[in-house]
Amino acid sequence: MSTSVQNPNVGANLPIPTENTGTNNPDSGDLIDTATAMSALVDILDGQPNTPPSLYIDLEGVYLSRHGTISILQIYVLPRRRAYLIDVHILGEKAFSTLSSTTGRTFKDILESETIPKVFFDVRNDSDALFSHFQIRLAGVQDLQLMELATRTYSRRVVCGLARCIERDASLSTSVRSSWMTTKERGTRLFAPERGGSYQVFNERPLNEEIRRYCVQDVHLLPRLWAHYYGKLTKDWERRVLEASRDRVALSQTPGFNGKGQHMALAPAGWSWM
Repeated sequence: MSTSVQNPNVGANLPIPTENTGTNNPDSGDLIDTATAMSALVDILDGQPNTPPSLYIDLEGVYLSRHGTISILQIYVLPRRRAYLIDVHILGEKAFSTLSSTTGRTFKDILESETIPKVFFDVRNDSDALFSHFQIRLAGVQDLQLMELATRTYSRRVVCGLARCIERDASLSTSVRSSWMTTKERGTRLFAPERGGSYQVFNERPLNEEIRRYCVQDVHLLPRLWAHYYGKLTKDWERRVLEASRDRVALSQTPGFNGKGQHMALAPAGWSWM
């Protein structure tokens, strides 16, 4: 079920997620851990509609960066109302090089396509890990963190984290919010070292069910955030978001990129004065 929002950029009504989108069966998600399953998934991903974006992506790993590893890549496919967990820990390079059985394309081709929009929340460390370990040059990225920043009517000096955006802007019902918080807390206890957990839990197989739910739930909610922010973007700010998203990807691929530290909270240069 969907409603529509008038976006001044295009002058057209776009279908956007409602309360049911991304909240039905939030613990569901197909684990993709064989080349055959990966080939079938590429068949699904290739050729999905672009408006609104169909693909919403997040990654989990052990110190996710060039210095760590990728364990799971989560992708929510909006037209199918379904999340898929690509087991990069098991598949390795095959996650990105396995050919579609129908088009002959790979997941790497989709990730690198400028014409296929992919929605991330703060793409920098995800891009760093993908480029460093698998030489993937992301393109067609729409960064939700930048979209939130662009739609503010107050200071744009620092960015927001995903949890705060979900709490404030995803318009969750009381019951869905409670379930989301419970799943987040249970997952965090398992992987956060400061809570007595270990990032290695993302590499344990079979995948812990609490971790599986944790991986799925946030990516389920990304379409709701996209709809909320996109409906507020002016034409100029949409252009700035796309440019800054490309800049983030390019920066993450430089030798001196550091994805940790207070500098990661700062807005793109010049945005705080606009």
